[in-house]
Amino acid sequence: MPHTDIHRVGLPSETAVPPQPELPLGHGLKQRHLTMLGLGGAIGAGLFVGSGGGIAVAGPGIILSYLFAGALGMLVMRMLGEMSAAMPSSGSFSVHAERALGRWAGFTVGWLYWILLVVVLAVEATGAAKIAHGWLPGVPQWAWMLLFMVVFTAGNLASVRNFGEFEFWFAAVKVLAIVAFLVLAVLAVLGLLPHTDPVGLANLTGRGGFLPNGWEGVVAGVLAVVFAFGGLEMVTIAAAESDDPARSVARAVRSAVWRIMVFYLGSMVLIVMLLPWDSLIPGQSPYVAVLDAVGIESAGRVMDVVVFTALLSALNANLYSSSRMLFSLADRGEAPGGLVRVSGAGVPRRAVLVSVAFGFLSVVLNLLWPDTVFMCMLNAVGAIVLFVWILIALSQLRLRRRLEHEASGPVALRMWGFPYLTWAALAAMAAVLVLMLADEGSRPQVLWTGGTAALVLAVAGVRERRRLRHVDDLPRPEWP
Repeated sequence: MPHTDIHRVGLPSETAVPPQPELPLGHGLKQRHLTMLGLGGAIGAGLFVGSGGGIAVAGPGIILSYLFAGALGMLVMRMLGEMSAAMPSSGSFSVHAERALGRWAGFTVGWLYWILLVVVLAVEATGAAKIAHGWLPGVPQWAWMLLFMVVFTAGNLASVRNFGEFEFWFAAVKVLAIVAFLVLAVLAVLGLLPHTDPVGLANLTGRGGFLPNGWEGVVAGVLAVVFAFGGLEMVTIAAAESDDPARSVARAVRSAVWRIMVFYLGSMVLIVMLLPWDSLIPGQSPYVAVLDAVGIESAGRVMDVVVFTALLSALNANLYSSSRMLFSLADRGEAPGGLVRVSGAGVPRRAVLVSVAFGFLSVVLNLLWPDTVFMCMLNAVGAIVLFVWILIALSQLRLRRRLEHEASGPVALRMWGFPYLTWAALAAMAAVLVLMLADEGSRPQVLWTGGTAALVLAVAGVRERRRLRHVDDLPRPEWP
């Protein structure tokens, strides 16, 4: 069951807690599902393709960019893991924000995250459709997208176990691809592959040095790659539907963050060691470039399959997470009450259908504007992840001592260096936000996100005023 015992001080009981679902959410997710979701959640097209843009602006200094962005992502996940292990909920950070900061915070971050997910699932479906259209040009892009939306909607409507199995195997493909790349790249660096010689440090120190564009390049690299770590938070949403949510989320967070850092940092170190940084072309996969350079035949086709799998994995995960966030909002009275209904298999089918509606709408958008719809949708929600991370940090600052008091001792998973590292993470996120506003390419994302956040906050304010007016209209008890 999602967390529904948050106290609404001053509200009558019949308005404080919405009607409960007739049946609880399912508990079909196993530890292996959560572990693989944690590993695969942040391994997507942003890493396999988007990392080339970061290398182009930072050079070998992209290693420092990923180190900073990855460390920030790890801190946020540790904070979120601490709260989710103590209070497992399908609403995850939205529930934590409501408890720590008030109903406005839970409402705002929950709806913003839902908007992010429903838009990004359409973006991922569009990207997968582009690849499939390239393989079979006779089938139009919009038809591929419609097919993907129907298949994954049907899978998510059936049972949570279907989602878990889909995501397990999709994530396994991504993880195996990364591991295989790391092994081949290490052998190439050491000169152990046929027709290769040890590369040394020439590509790290030549062509302008380790920081060919100075620290400005490193900063630009951070802006290019920081959002690649978005998606890790989904494991805390999924944990609520496992057999032992508190233990499952703690184990999944612990296993995921360090391995993700190894995959990301290891890949970047090997790429910039094997290839001159200025030979990479933004928009093209640096992984393909490395595999071509070491003589792996059909590297481009292999990576197309991996990226295609990563996109479908993200579509599946975003559909699942958006439906559970919407279900949690409805369960707390922050979304229409009808969305709280659950099927016999423990699936919030109405929440799934509402969450996937924009994906089906984007099929029409792909039919009308197949070449431009992808970037337009992405720019509209690009910085929401940063807003979510900031509220996670603020919530953890407020809840740590309360959680320890309720647990009568240390929480199961603790944030490192509390409160100093939490404050440091907040300062780093504020700095990233300022840098994005100063950067001409990133500014539209911040402005779009700021406008969306302002609209959601305005709705939250109107709802709160209505609640307070309702309380004022209630008859006052007469005391003797």
